[in-house]
Amino acid sequence: MSSTRILVVDDEESLLVFCGNILGRLPDVEAVLETDSEEAAARLQREEFDLLITDIIMPKLSGIDLLRQVRQRDPQLPVLVITGHPTVETAIECMKLGAADYITKPFVAETLQAAARRLLDERRLQEENLLLRRQVERPYTCGNILGHTPGMHKVCENVQRAAATNFDVLIIGETGTGKELVARGIHQSSARKDAPFVPVDCGAIPEELMESEFFGHERGAFTGAQTRSLGLMEFANKGTFFMDEIAQMPMRLQAKLLRVLQERKIRRVGSTHEISLDVRIVAASSVDLREAVQRERFRLDLYHRINVVRIELPPLRERVEDIPLLVRHFMERLSGEMERGRVEVTPEAMEVLTSYPWPGNVRELQNAMKRTLALSNGPVISAADLPDDLVARSGEIPRGGGSFFAQRERRLGAFEKEYFRALLGTFKGDVAAAAREAELPRGTVYRLLKKHGVNPTEFREAELAAA
Repeated sequence: MSSTRILVVDDEESLLVFCGNILGRLPDVEAVLETDSEEAAARLQREEFDLLITDIIMPKLSGIDLLRQVRQRDPQLPVLVITGHPTVETAIECMKLGAADYITKPFVAETLQAAARRLLDERRLQEENLLLRRQVERPYTCGNILGHTPGMHKVCENVQRAAATNFDVLIIGETGTGKELVARGIHQSSARKDAPFVPVDCGAIPEELMESEFFGHERGAFTGAQTRSLGLMEFANKGTFFMDEIAQMPMRLQAKLLRVLQERKIRRVGSTHEISLDVRIVAASSVDLREAVQRERFRLDLYHRINVVRIELPPLRERVEDIPLLVRHFMERLSGEMERGRVEVTPEAMEVLTSYPWPGNVRELQNAMKRTLALSNGPVISAADLPDDLVARSGEIPRGGGSFFAQRERRLGAFEKEYFRALLGTFKGDVAAAAREAELPRGTVYRLLKKHGVNPTEFREAELAAA
């Protein structure tokens, strides 16, 4: 049984037979022929089709009427309109109703076949994109987090579990891994989603202002306090209070925070009155809090208090398979912000991006994509468009990497460097000749030379010195 079905509607039987023979040559296609437009409308209600091809002027239902009915049942079904009486008004009406294409009689076999093939390909691509979007969205219902590696699946599962409770949460991850995105995902998936989400960076507030910022102050509590002010934690009442880089909080305030977490009450600076709070605390740190406790920079009791639900974010170098997904996401979003058309990334450029260690993680990747788009003009991003420092460092292995893949990468890098040094020595620094010998694009050779710190000028100068 054919997997692709096309319904052709025309009151001229000879034309139907002609169309059926043409469309039947397409692989895996079944052409269903119908001379009665009302019966065609009934079939569209009870059967599934991948493409509708219809005449406009017919007894009973016209092609326009049929198109209107189709749009009510299946807005995504592509429709190809054919007519022997073309007018501008008819064409406009068909396009307004969502017809995908419009051809006039008489037409040759190749015209109909090409139009049908194109519309079927577009339909198939649309369905594949929808399926991909569903597959992507299913594990990523925790906000704007993207990723399809097992590590990110676990993160999103933990976000959903945490969101179903009122427990405090501790998020651990390197700088730039998306800790605030995870915190927002927990908030948006929880019963508190309609209340405020209040983020604060503990490392960005001066110590002398932190207590007032967190808990608020009364008028006259200190010099310059001319009015009463609510604290950020009070503002987050009924919602979520996100404390980024909690390890940078001074020890004195850690004690006050511990009491707030235990009692769920705050006291504004300069006040004797306690205020009850219903707030969820989500804390985050880019350093290991257990190590901070051992160094006596973080209170052990506070660590135990916030470490109820723990979510650890993997660094980007441990989820390399997610990089193409993230690159496409950033390119689509940033090109939209810059009012540019669709931008594609070449396989060579993607190879560089997946080979770079990304010490700044997803934030660094986003900034690199923004810088690349700002400095390029074309619809295609190649390796030559990427930042030089990124290209030069692609392929580096972080220290301590002793896995099979890390060892393989090191040995491969050593081979590449030795190979190109020998090649440039043979061709006296001529990169074009070396590229032809290596059977590689010149741009790839330049990138690999830059990656391994091999300078072609060195070999040219050596040749001149020898002469």
